[in-house]
Amino acid sequence: MRLRIYKRKVLALLLALGAAACALALWGGAGAGAGEAAGEEPAGPAVGGSSSSSGGSPGSPARQAGNASWGPPLAAAAAEGGGNETLRLRSLVYRLNFDQPVRHEALWTGRALGAGEAPVALVVQVHERAEHLRLLLASLRRAPGAEKVLLVLSHDVWAPELNALAAAVDFCAVLQIFFPFSRQLYPAEFPGSDPRDCPRDLGQAEALRRGCLNARYPDAFGHYREAAFAQTKHHWWWKLHFAWERIRALRRHPGLLLFLEEDHYLAPDFYAVLQRLWALRQRDCPDCQLLSLGSYAAVRGGFAQRADKAELKSWKSTEHNMGMAFARDTYEQLLACTDAFCAYDDYNWDWTLQHLTVHCLPRFWKVLVPEIPRVFHTGDCGMHHKKACRPAAQSAKIDALLDANRQHLFPEAMSVSKRYSLAPVSPHVKNGGWGDIRDHELCKSYRRLQ
Repeated sequence: MRLRIYKRKVLALLLALGAAACALALWGGAGAGAGEAAGEEPAGPAVGGSSSSSGGSPGSPARQAGNASWGPPLAAAAAEGGGNETLRLRSLVYRLNFDQPVRHEALWTGRALGAGEAPVALVVQVHERAEHLRLLLASLRRAPGAEKVLLVLSHDVWAPELNALAAAVDFCAVLQIFFPFSRQLYPAEFPGSDPRDCPRDLGQAEALRRGCLNARYPDAFGHYREAAFAQTKHHWWWKLHFAWERIRALRRHPGLLLFLEEDHYLAPDFYAVLQRLWALRQRDCPDCQLLSLGSYAAVRGGFAQRADKAELKSWKSTEHNMGMAFARDTYEQLLACTDAFCAYDDYNWDWTLQHLTVHCLPRFWKVLVPEIPRVFHTGDCGMHHKKACRPAAQSAKIDALLDANRQHLFPEAMSVSKRYSLAPVSPHVKNGGWGDIRDHELCKSYRRLQ
């Protein structure tokens, strides 16, 4: 009985959001002309220096002015919300996710790809750390080939500082999307933290006595949900569906999506190496479902005789969740595992994927990963770490390493140097934090409700 009640509550939330989306669709059709006629673009601070010092390839197309205006739509969305900031933000987010204004879209639609070169979109999950995002964008700016990508920034929050960083990107096409079920948009109700929910450490017997909303659904360790932890898995799964199925600029996309987070940092030859790995996959490992641009292992020694080498391994969430790239066929396999992903009691999206490789997917994942990483981690702080964030210091160390080995970057081809023993890898522990039936049902709805 309680399960049916929870499903009704989630369904009511989805129906309300669907009605809002329909209203915005009608409103968007009437208001689109005004936005396009304005032809304005919000100004923002430069990212990683001026456009003249981007470090792009000599044949890069000239940068063009933005083709989408956010001025009138944002003003209209703000007016619709009236004095309620939360409602204003919800309206604004749904409008932008529906309209999908791509800045510098001509760089994406008019890109010139070489023979065998796969089209690539970068999908970045953005939390609230502006300094990390600034460094990631600076590393992207200097990479030859970056002008050919579509950069999709998928945000947890609406924040002027983050929006200014996105507006300053002038070297590639860029689209901002916003997770529509965030804690910012639902601060005092599910999927945020409802004051009627059970406290995390309350015992179930006491929770049942009090009658708090999710008393019957603690996780495997007896704890109740924490919205801050649940949100990341929700956002990742929503973003996966939205990118492959709802972004119009990626409709019938035949290439790769490269998944990053705001605290990642790219080597100057990441695009070239990604293309070499894709060619290597086509030639030597057609059943490799994923490519990864690097792992968390410290780089020891120089790049000589290693920068053009790749390893073939079983995919491990603790090693290969950074700079993951895959094509539509891998997405479709994940789609078939929606119920398994959404019901698995672990708030980590990557550990949940590890579970799927053993218990749901047709076969465990094989991954090609370069011996020398082309993506690095600047975020040894935050949700899983207690120490202070020092992203600038970390990026300076990475730059020093890359500068010392610059002559070994941009290999002409990649080859497999090591083939490790390949076998399914099970998660060695389940972390919990995902026992609430409301999380399960909302997670399952994302493909239907966009």
